[in-house]
Amino acid sequence: MQDVLRQFPLEGGVISCEPYGSGHINDTYRVETDKGVLYILQRINTHVFPNVDGLMHNISSVTAFLSERATDPREAMHLVRTVSDAPYYKDAQGGCWRVYDFVTGSVCLQKIERAQDFYESAYAFGNFQQMMAQFPAETLFETIPNFHNTPDRYQKLQRAIESDRMGRVKEVSEEIAFARSLAQEVGRLHALRESGALPTRVTHNDTKINNVLMDEVSGKALCVIDLDTVMPGLAAYDFGDSIRFGAATAAEDEEDLSRMRLNVDLFETYTRGFLAACKNLTPLELETLPLGALTMTQECGVRFLTDYLEGDTYFKIHRPDHNLIRCRTQFTLAADIKRHLPKLGEIVSACARG
Repeated sequence: MQDVLRQFPLEGGVISCEPYGSGHINDTYRVETDKGVLYILQRINTHVFPNVDGLMHNISSVTAFLSERATDPREAMHLVRTVSDAPYYKDAQGGCWRVYDFVTGSVCLQKIERAQDFYESAYAFGNFQQMMAQFPAETLFETIPNFHNTPDRYQKLQRAIESDRMGRVKEVSEEIAFARSLAQEVGRLHALRESGALPTRVTHNDTKINNVLMDEVSGKALCVIDLDTVMPGLAAYDFGDSIRFGAATAAEDEEDLSRMRLNVDLFETYTRGFLAACKNLTPLELETLPLGALTMTQECGVRFLTDYLEGDTYFKIHRPDHNLIRCRTQFTLAADIKRHLPKLGEIVSACARG
Protein backbone atom coordinates (compact mmCIF):
# COMPACT_ATOMS: atom_id res chain seq x y z
CA MET A 1 0.00 0.00 0.00
CA GLN A 2 2.87 2.40 0.75
CA ASP A 3 4.20 1.99 -2.80
CA VAL A 4 0.77 2.78 -4.21
CA LEU A 5 0.10 5.72 -1.88
CA ARG A 6 3.44 7.31 -2.77
CA GLN A 7 2.04 7.81 -6.26
CA PHE A 8 -0.47 10.35 -4.90
CA PRO A 9 0.35 13.81 -3.46
CA LEU A 10 -1.13 13.19 -0.02
CA GLU A 11 -0.88 15.76 2.75
CA GLY A 12 1.45 14.22 5.34
CA GLY A 13 2.86 10.74 5.87
CA VAL A 14 0.55 7.73 5.95
CA ILE A 15 0.02 6.30 9.43
CA SER A 16 -2.87 3.91 8.71
CA CYS A 17 -4.62 2.23 5.81
CA GLU A 18 -7.58 0.06 6.82
CA PRO A 19 -10.40 -1.69 4.93
CA TYR A 20 -13.46 0.54 4.84
CA GLY A 21 -17.15 0.31 3.95
CA SER A 22 -19.32 -2.54 2.73
CA GLY A 23 -18.95 -2.36 -1.06
CA HIS A 24 -18.88 -5.60 -3.02
CA ILE A 25 -17.15 -4.50 -6.23
CA ASN A 26 -13.99 -2.53 -5.46
CA ASP A 27 -11.53 -2.89 -2.57
CA THR A 28 -11.85 0.22 -0.42
CA TYR A 29 -9.52 1.55 2.31
CA ARG A 30 -9.57 4.51 4.69
CA VAL A 31 -6.20 6.25 4.79
CA GLU A 32 -5.03 8.62 7.52
CA THR A 33 -1.89 10.75 7.52
CA ASP A 34 0.17 12.17 10.38
CA LYS A 35 -1.41 15.55 9.66
CA GLY A 36 -4.86 14.18 10.45
CA VAL A 37 -5.99 14.22 6.81
CA LEU A 38 -8.23 11.37 5.62
CA TYR A 39 -8.50 9.82 2.17
CA ILE A 40 -10.32 6.96 0.46
CA LEU A 41 -8.13 4.56 -1.51
CA GLN A 42 -9.75 2.10 -3.92
CA ARG A 43 -8.49 -0.73 -6.07
CA ILE A 44 -10.78 -0.82 -9.11
CA ASN A 45 -12.35 -4.16 -10.02
CA THR A 46 -11.08 -4.51 -13.57
CA HIS A 47 -13.16 -7.64 -14.18
CA VAL A 48 -16.37 -5.64 -13.73
CA PHE A 49 -14.91 -2.49 -15.32
CA PRO A 50 -12.31 -3.58 -17.89
CA ASN A 51 -12.18 -0.17 -19.60
CA VAL A 52 -10.48 1.64 -16.73
CA ASP A 53 -9.44 4.57 -18.91
CA GLY A 54 -13.07 5.14 -19.91
CA LEU A 55 -14.27 4.65 -16.36
CA MET A 56 -11.84 7.15 -14.93
CA HIS A 57 -12.47 9.61 -17.75
CA ASN A 58 -16.12 9.60 -16.66
CA ILE A 59 -15.35 10.02 -12.97
CA SER A 60 -12.69 12.68 -13.50
CA SER A 61 -14.96 14.69 -15.80
CA VAL A 62 -18.06 14.40 -13.62
CA THR A 63 -16.37 15.18 -10.30
CA ALA A 64 -14.63 18.22 -11.79
CA PHE A 65 -17.92 19.48 -13.26
CA LEU A 66 -19.75 19.00 -9.96
CA SER A 67 -16.98 20.69 -7.96
CA GLU A 68 -17.26 23.81 -10.09
CA ARG A 69 -20.96 24.09 -9.24
CA ALA A 70 -20.98 22.99 -5.61
CA THR A 71 -21.81 25.58 -2.97
CA ASP A 72 -20.38 23.28 -0.28
CA PRO A 73 -17.16 21.33 -1.02
CA ARG A 74 -18.89 18.24 0.38
CA GLU A 75 -21.48 18.34 -2.43
CA ALA A 76 -19.03 16.60 -4.76
CA MET A 77 -16.46 13.84 -4.52
CA HIS A 78 -12.93 15.16 -5.07
CA LEU A 79 -10.59 12.89 -7.01
CA VAL A 80 -6.91 13.13 -6.06
CA ARG A 81 -4.81 12.86 -9.21
CA THR A 82 -1.45 11.09 -9.16
CA VAL A 83 1.91 12.83 -8.92
CA SER A 84 2.08 12.52 -12.71
CA ASP A 85 -1.39 14.14 -13.00
CA ALA A 86 -3.23 10.97 -14.00
CA PRO A 87 -6.69 10.07 -12.64
CA TYR A 88 -5.47 6.67 -11.43
CA TYR A 89 -2.31 4.63 -10.89
CA LYS A 90 -1.58 1.23 -12.41
CA ASP A 91 0.89 -0.89 -10.44
CA ALA A 92 3.37 -3.44 -11.77
CA GLN A 93 0.89 -6.28 -11.25
CA GLY A 94 -1.84 -4.52 -13.24
CA GLY A 95 -3.80 -3.29 -10.22
CA CYS A 96 -5.57 0.03 -10.83
CA TRP A 97 -5.84 2.45 -7.90
CA ARG A 98 -7.55 5.78 -7.27
CA VAL A 99 -7.79 8.16 -4.31
CA TYR A 100 -10.56 10.50 -3.16
CA ASP A 101 -10.57 13.09 -0.40
CA PHE A 102 -12.54 11.72 2.54
CA VAL A 103 -15.82 13.59 3.04
CA THR A 104 -15.59 14.64 6.67
CA GLY A 105 -18.62 14.87 8.92
CA SER A 106 -20.59 12.47 6.76
CA VAL A 107 -22.42 9.19 7.33
CA CYS A 108 -23.55 6.51 4.88
CA LEU A 109 -26.80 4.68 5.70
CA GLN A 110 -27.19 1.04 4.69
CA LYS A 111 -30.98 1.12 4.81
CA ILE A 112 -33.88 3.54 5.08
CA GLU A 113 -34.49 4.08 8.78
CA ARG A 114 -37.17 6.78 8.43
CA ALA A 115 -39.10 8.43 5.61
CA GLN A 116 -36.91 11.53 5.85
CA ASP A 117 -33.88 9.43 4.91
CA PHE A 118 -35.61 8.45 1.67
CA TYR A 119 -36.47 12.09 1.01
CA GLU A 120 -32.84 13.12 1.49
CA SER A 121 -31.68 10.33 -0.82
CA ALA A 122 -34.16 11.57 -3.43
CA TYR A 123 -32.95 15.13 -3.01
CA ALA A 124 -29.34 14.01 -3.49
CA PHE A 125 -30.03 12.16 -6.74
CA GLY A 126 -32.32 14.93 -7.98
CA ASN A 127 -29.61 17.46 -7.20
CA PHE A 128 -27.09 15.31 -9.08
CA GLN A 129 -29.37 15.45 -12.14
CA GLN A 130 -29.84 19.20 -11.76
CA MET A 131 -26.14 19.95 -11.35
CA MET A 132 -25.20 17.77 -14.33
CA ALA A 133 -27.93 19.14 -16.62
CA GLN A 134 -25.52 21.13 -18.82
CA PHE A 135 -22.88 18.40 -18.99
CA PRO A 136 -22.47 16.81 -22.48
CA ALA A 137 -23.64 13.28 -21.63
CA GLU A 138 -22.51 12.00 -25.02
CA THR A 139 -18.87 12.47 -23.97
CA LEU A 140 -19.17 9.76 -21.31
CA PHE A 141 -18.27 6.12 -21.90
CA GLU A 142 -20.77 3.34 -21.27
CA THR A 143 -19.00 1.53 -18.44
CA ILE A 144 -21.57 -1.28 -18.75
CA PRO A 145 -22.88 -1.29 -22.35
CA ASN A 146 -26.66 -1.68 -22.77
CA PHE A 147 -27.13 -1.57 -19.01
CA HIS A 148 -30.70 -0.26 -19.21
CA ASN A 149 -31.46 -1.29 -22.78
CA THR A 150 -34.66 -3.10 -21.84
CA PRO A 151 -35.34 -4.64 -25.28
CA ASP A 152 -31.81 -6.05 -25.23
CA ARG A 153 -32.53 -7.59 -21.80
CA TYR A 154 -35.60 -9.25 -23.30
CA GLN A 155 -33.56 -10.57 -26.22
CA LYS A 156 -31.15 -12.16 -23.77
CA LEU A 157 -34.10 -13.73 -21.95
CA GLN A 158 -35.45 -15.15 -25.22
CA ARG A 159 -32.07 -16.71 -26.03
CA ALA A 160 -31.95 -18.23 -22.55
CA ILE A 161 -35.44 -19.70 -23.09
CA GLU A 162 -34.50 -21.16 -26.45
CA SER A 163 -31.25 -22.74 -25.24
CA ASP A 164 -32.70 -23.94 -21.91
CA ARG A 165 -29.28 -25.15 -20.89
CA MET A 166 -30.37 -26.08 -17.36
CA GLY A 167 -33.72 -27.63 -18.32
CA ARG A 168 -35.58 -25.08 -16.18
CA VAL A 169 -37.94 -23.51 -18.73
CA LYS A 170 -40.75 -25.96 -17.99
CA GLU A 171 -40.97 -24.81 -14.36
CA VAL A 172 -41.15 -21.08 -15.07
CA SER A 173 -43.91 -20.84 -17.67
CA GLU A 174 -45.89 -18.36 -15.55
CA GLU A 175 -42.87 -16.12 -15.07
CA ILE A 176 -42.07 -16.20 -18.80
CA ALA A 177 -45.67 -15.33 -19.64
CA PHE A 178 -45.66 -12.40 -17.22
CA ALA A 179 -42.36 -11.12 -18.60
CA ARG A 180 -43.72 -11.20 -22.13
CA SER A 181 -46.98 -9.49 -21.11
CA LEU A 182 -45.10 -6.29 -20.22
CA ALA A 183 -42.41 -6.38 -22.90
CA GLN A 184 -43.92 -3.68 -25.10
CA GLU A 185 -44.82 -1.36 -22.22
CA VAL A 186 -41.44 -1.48 -20.52
CA GLY A 187 -39.64 -1.11 -23.85
CA ARG A 188 -41.23 2.32 -24.30
CA LEU A 189 -38.57 4.30 -22.43
CA HIS A 190 -35.79 2.94 -24.62
CA ALA A 191 -37.82 3.73 -27.75
CA LEU A 192 -38.43 7.30 -26.55
CA ARG A 193 -34.72 7.74 -25.88
CA GLU A 194 -33.78 6.34 -29.29
CA SER A 195 -36.24 8.69 -31.00
CA GLY A 196 -34.92 11.72 -29.11
CA ALA A 197 -38.27 12.39 -27.45
CA LEU A 198 -36.59 11.95 -24.07
CA PRO A 199 -33.24 13.73 -23.55
CA THR A 200 -30.19 11.67 -22.73
CA ARG A 201 -28.81 12.81 -19.39
CA VAL A 202 -25.93 11.95 -17.08
CA THR A 203 -27.32 9.21 -14.84
CA HIS A 204 -25.91 7.50 -11.77
CA ASN A 205 -27.46 4.06 -12.38
CA ASP A 206 -27.06 2.73 -8.83
CA THR A 207 -29.38 4.96 -6.83
CA LYS A 208 -29.47 3.11 -3.51
CA ILE A 209 -29.45 5.03 -0.25
CA ASN A 210 -26.00 3.66 0.62
CA ASN A 211 -24.64 5.67 -2.32
CA VAL A 212 -25.60 8.94 -0.64
CA LEU A 213 -23.53 10.65 2.04
CA MET A 214 -25.54 12.47 4.73
CA ASP A 215 -24.37 15.12 7.17
CA GLU A 216 -23.82 13.29 10.44
CA VAL A 217 -25.35 16.13 12.47
CA SER A 218 -28.27 17.43 10.40
CA GLY A 219 -29.05 14.25 8.45
CA LYS A 220 -29.22 16.33 5.26
CA ALA A 221 -27.93 14.88 2.00
CA LEU A 222 -24.44 15.98 0.99
CA CYS A 223 -23.51 14.18 -2.21
CA VAL A 224 -23.78 10.95 -4.15
CA ILE A 225 -20.88 8.51 -4.24
CA ASP A 226 -19.90 5.34 -6.13
CA LEU A 227 -19.72 6.95 -9.55
CA ASP A 228 -18.50 3.87 -11.43
CA THR A 229 -21.82 3.41 -13.22
CA VAL A 230 -22.26 7.06 -14.19
CA MET A 231 -23.00 7.11 -17.92
CA PRO A 232 -25.54 8.41 -20.44
CA GLY A 233 -29.14 7.46 -19.63
CA LEU A 234 -32.59 8.73 -18.73
CA ALA A 235 -33.79 10.54 -15.62
CA ALA A 236 -36.48 7.87 -15.32
CA TYR A 237 -33.80 5.20 -14.89
CA ASP A 238 -32.38 6.75 -11.72
CA PHE A 239 -35.80 7.67 -10.38
CA GLY A 240 -37.28 4.26 -11.15
CA ASP A 241 -34.49 2.21 -9.64
CA SER A 242 -34.71 4.21 -6.42
CA ILE A 243 -38.41 3.35 -6.21
CA ARG A 244 -37.73 -0.31 -6.96
CA PHE A 245 -35.23 -0.48 -4.14
CA GLY A 246 -36.59 1.97 -1.57
CA ALA A 247 -40.38 1.93 -1.89
CA ALA A 248 -40.80 -1.86 -1.87
CA THR A 249 -42.36 -3.36 1.24
CA ALA A 250 -40.23 -6.52 1.26
CA ALA A 251 -36.69 -7.64 0.56
CA GLU A 252 -35.52 -8.54 -2.91
CA ASP A 253 -35.44 -12.23 -2.01
CA GLU A 254 -38.60 -12.42 0.13
CA GLU A 255 -40.28 -15.82 -0.38
CA ASP A 256 -43.71 -14.72 0.87
CA LEU A 257 -44.91 -12.75 -2.15
CA SER A 258 -47.92 -11.44 -0.23
CA ARG A 259 -45.49 -9.18 1.62
CA MET A 260 -44.23 -7.50 -1.55
CA ARG A 261 -46.00 -4.42 -2.81
CA LEU A 262 -45.37 -0.75 -3.56
CA ASN A 263 -45.43 1.67 -0.64
CA VAL A 264 -47.26 4.56 -2.30
CA ASP A 265 -46.50 6.91 0.60
CA LEU A 266 -42.77 6.32 0.12
CA PHE A 267 -43.20 6.84 -3.63
CA GLU A 268 -44.65 10.26 -2.83
CA THR A 269 -41.86 11.00 -0.35
CA TYR A 270 -39.20 10.19 -2.92
CA THR A 271 -40.96 12.13 -5.68
CA ARG A 272 -41.18 15.25 -3.49
CA GLY A 273 -37.47 15.08 -2.69
CA PHE A 274 -36.35 14.34 -6.23
CA LEU A 275 -38.41 17.12 -7.81
CA ALA A 276 -37.56 19.60 -5.07
CA ALA A 277 -33.98 19.42 -6.32
CA CYS A 278 -34.43 18.60 -10.01
CA LYS A 279 -36.29 21.46 -11.66
CA ASN A 280 -35.30 21.05 -15.30
CA LEU A 281 -37.19 17.93 -16.41
CA THR A 282 -39.31 18.19 -19.55
CA PRO A 283 -43.08 17.48 -19.40
CA LEU A 284 -42.54 14.07 -21.01
CA GLU A 285 -39.77 13.24 -18.55
CA LEU A 286 -42.13 14.02 -15.68
CA GLU A 287 -44.90 11.97 -17.26
CA THR A 288 -42.64 8.93 -17.66
CA LEU A 289 -41.18 8.86 -14.13
CA PRO A 290 -43.78 6.29 -12.95
CA LEU A 291 -43.02 4.25 -16.08
CA GLY A 292 -39.39 4.34 -14.95
CA ALA A 293 -40.37 2.61 -11.71
CA LEU A 294 -42.25 -0.09 -13.63
CA THR A 295 -39.50 -0.50 -16.21
CA MET A 296 -36.59 -0.75 -13.79
CA THR A 297 -38.46 -3.27 -11.62
CA GLN A 298 -39.55 -5.43 -14.54
CA GLU A 299 -36.13 -5.24 -16.16
CA CYS A 300 -34.51 -6.41 -12.93
CA GLY A 301 -36.93 -9.34 -12.75
CA VAL A 302 -36.11 -10.26 -16.35
CA ARG A 303 -32.40 -10.22 -15.51
CA PHE A 304 -32.95 -12.53 -12.52
CA LEU A 305 -35.05 -14.89 -14.65
CA THR A 306 -32.45 -14.93 -17.41
CA ASP A 307 -29.69 -15.71 -14.96
CA TYR A 308 -31.75 -18.50 -13.43
CA LEU A 309 -32.31 -20.10 -16.83
CA GLU A 310 -28.62 -19.77 -17.71
CA GLY A 311 -27.44 -21.48 -14.53
CA ASP A 312 -26.87 -18.53 -12.15
CA THR A 313 -23.70 -17.24 -13.76
CA TYR A 314 -24.05 -13.53 -13.00
CA PHE A 315 -25.74 -12.84 -9.66
CA LYS A 316 -24.38 -14.41 -6.50
CA ILE A 317 -26.81 -16.94 -5.02
CA HIS A 318 -27.16 -18.60 -1.62
CA ARG A 319 -29.55 -21.37 -2.67
CA PRO A 320 -30.42 -23.08 -5.96
CA ASP A 321 -33.66 -21.14 -6.52
CA HIS A 322 -32.38 -17.78 -5.25
CA ASN A 323 -32.60 -16.02 -8.61
CA LEU A 324 -36.06 -17.45 -9.23
CA ILE A 325 -37.25 -16.08 -5.88
CA ARG A 326 -35.74 -12.69 -6.75
CA CYS A 327 -37.45 -12.77 -10.13
CA ARG A 328 -40.82 -13.46 -8.53
CA THR A 329 -40.51 -10.62 -6.02
CA GLN A 330 -39.64 -8.15 -8.77
CA PHE A 331 -42.50 -9.32 -10.98
CA THR A 332 -44.89 -9.08 -8.01
CA LEU A 333 -43.71 -5.54 -7.33
CA ALA A 334 -43.95 -4.66 -11.03
CA ALA A 335 -47.56 -5.87 -11.13
CA ASP A 336 -48.41 -3.68 -8.14
CA ILE A 337 -46.67 -0.66 -9.66
CA LYS A 338 -48.64 -1.18 -12.87
CA ARG A 339 -51.90 -1.22 -10.91
CA HIS A 340 -50.95 2.08 -9.29
CA LEU A 341 -49.71 3.90 -12.42
CA PRO A 342 -52.66 6.36 -12.63
CA LYS A 343 -52.23 7.30 -8.96
CA LEU A 344 -48.45 7.60 -9.35
CA GLY A 345 -48.94 9.93 -12.28
CA GLU A 346 -51.17 12.14 -10.14
CA ILE A 347 -48.52 12.22 -7.41
CA VAL A 348 -45.80 13.27 -9.87
CA SER A 349 -48.01 16.01 -11.30
CA ALA A 350 -48.83 17.35 -7.83
CA CYS A 351 -45.20 17.33 -6.72
CA ALA A 352 -44.08 19.01 -9.94
CA ARG A 353 -46.53 21.84 -9.28
CA GLY A 354 -45.00 22.23 -5.82
